[in-house]
Amino acid sequence: MTGTILRDLSETDFGDTEISINVGGFKKRLRYDTLLKFPETRLCKLLACQSKESILELCDDYDDTKNEFYFDRNPELFPYVLHFYNTGKLHVMGELCVFSFCQEIEYWGINEFFIDSCCSYSYHGRKVEPEQDQWEEKSEQESTTSSFDEILAFYHDASKFDRQLFGNFRRRLWLALDNPGYSILSRIFSILSIMIVLGSIVTMCLNSLPDFQIVNANGSTDEDPRFEIVEHFGIAWFTLELVVRFAVSPDVTVFFKHPLNIIDLISIAPFYITLIVNLVVESSPTLANVGRVAQVLRLMRIFRILKLARHSTGLRSLGATLKYSYREVGLLLLYLSVGISIFSVVAYTIEKEENDGLATIPACWWWATVSMTTVGYGDVVPGTIAGKLTASACILAGILVVVLPITLIFNKFSHFYRRQKQLENAMRSCDFGDGIKDVASVNLRDYYAQKVKSLMVSMTNISKSTPSEQSLSDSIS
Repeated sequence: MTGTILRDLSETDFGDTEISINVGGFKKRLRYDTLLKFPETRLCKLLACQSKESILELCDDYDDTKNEFYFDRNPELFPYVLHFYNTGKLHVMGELCVFSFCQEIEYWGINEFFIDSCCSYSYHGRKVEPEQDQWEEKSEQESTTSSFDEILAFYHDASKFDRQLFGNFRRRLWLALDNPGYSILSRIFSILSIMIVLGSIVTMCLNSLPDFQIVNANGSTDEDPRFEIVEHFGIAWFTLELVVRFAVSPDVTVFFKHPLNIIDLISIAPFYITLIVNLVVESSPTLANVGRVAQVLRLMRIFRILKLARHSTGLRSLGATLKYSYREVGLLLLYLSVGISIFSVVAYTIEKEENDGLATIPACWWWATVSMTTVGYGDVVPGTIAGKLTASACILAGILVVVLPITLIFNKFSHFYRRQKQLENAMRSCDFGDGIKDVASVNLRDYYAQKVKSLMVSMTNISKSTPSEQSLSDSIS
């Protein structure tokens, strides 16, 4: 046996027996009956040890002559443990690190459940805040790392021109087309392209007005010749732009996999399909119904508005946000669906005999959707007091439901916006000179590091800012 500590607990009265505890130089004698109040703690388990080996599993050292146990722990936190044994409650001072305190009480076998109510709220709140900060920091780091990878991919694509015919000229033209801030000519091209896109959309809208429609001999309407000129000029411009982009693309095999290039193709495809359909109809009158397809395809011209994303950091960031926020968007739709289902049934039950507009549950779906999204057309309104109270609850629930996922979506938008600005800075500041003569012998990561070294200060400033802190003109540039 190794001293007075090694005895059968069931046969011994510990009322007046004490053990000596030494925690990092802080010494204290504790009564056995005090420790036995909490049998799951480390100090109480020492009383049941029957060998020195089992004792050393619970402490760092043991002096059997003094019956003293040594613990290599923080002596400043041990008084909180002593206070727990005396009172049965844990208290946490505000200046303590909650994570160090949590590790310490876990070592002594004390559960967080024993933290007193006066300290519990503050303790758990301080414990959650750093976790949120770590999540934001991790998201920020992932965003920055992703932007570095994108910049590296950009330089890798630019290096491909050195193996192609007229590579230097094609590279500069590629940079000018893809980055409005690359040069004065690229800015002029960007402004002109935006004006043509907007002009095409305005022309399509004006063409729907009766004052600008021309009725032909068949009784159908034709487009105004002036608008046709604008339309044909826009199509010629968009087609030329797409062809040039394809010609100077560093990798034509993946050209049409890029979303912006797909948008460019969709913006001009309806015109050429309509042209083919009209030729088929003229050559074969029996296919006159095919002409209706042309009318539908004309409506697809509205997709040209998406071409503005090529010239807008904000629109590209919004597209990436929607792509990677499908969980949050799905959660929002789920909340709305649940609310619409509940309130539509309640409104139907209350208003079915008083209001013809809410006489069926599908009709109530429309009313609940308009109310929860706070649109409020006013075409259908409840007439009873109970119905109005239900409508008020529906509107308030809609506000709460819509607000919940917005913060998560906005945080992702901030990250993607910073990534886009960093990539634009890299493209704007690049200078390849005569190109990379021997790509095979160049370490692309070293080359990339040299290229982005001058951008670090500006990129850091952008990373610390949010889109709400940028000017309006910068957010749509």
